[in-house]
Amino acid sequence: MTNAATDTDTFDVTVTVIAACDISAADHDFGTYDALSPTPLDSTSTISVTCTSGASYSVALNAGTTGGGTIPARLMTDGSNTLSYNLYTNAGYGTVWGDGTGGSAEVTGTGSGASQDLTVYGRMPAGQGEPAGDYSDTVTATITY
Repeated sequence: MTNAATDTDTFDVTVTVIAACDISAADHDFGTYDALSPTPLDSTSTISVTCTSGASYSVALNAGTTGGGTIPARLMTDGSNTLSYNLYTNAGYGTVWGDGTGGSAEVTGTGSGASQDLTVYGRMPAGQGEPAGDYSDTVTATITY
């Protein structure tokens, strides 16, 4: 092939990266509550968020599934009785973590491509005096991006 010829061409390689987020919430366990204690019971848990780099997101929490509960006044039940509790955006317990209604706020951020941990601050008011038992509620965390 002494007289071989060649020809070349170029082509583009493309992809469109879309904004995407994943959310994972750990159970929030208050542990043991003394219903007669004069001191509120505080606890924390974590919601992990992974979003593409630069993606703005907000995380909302609903009122939970216990009947009569609202975002500003969440309830947990043992099936017959209820205990009050709430979830907050910070350790000062000043802003209820909700969906932006009723004085609540969502938690916002910007994705980095890596997992970001958001702390959920829980508080049960002191002296509720309800009967002993196992109380629970189910709260849904929703990420919007």
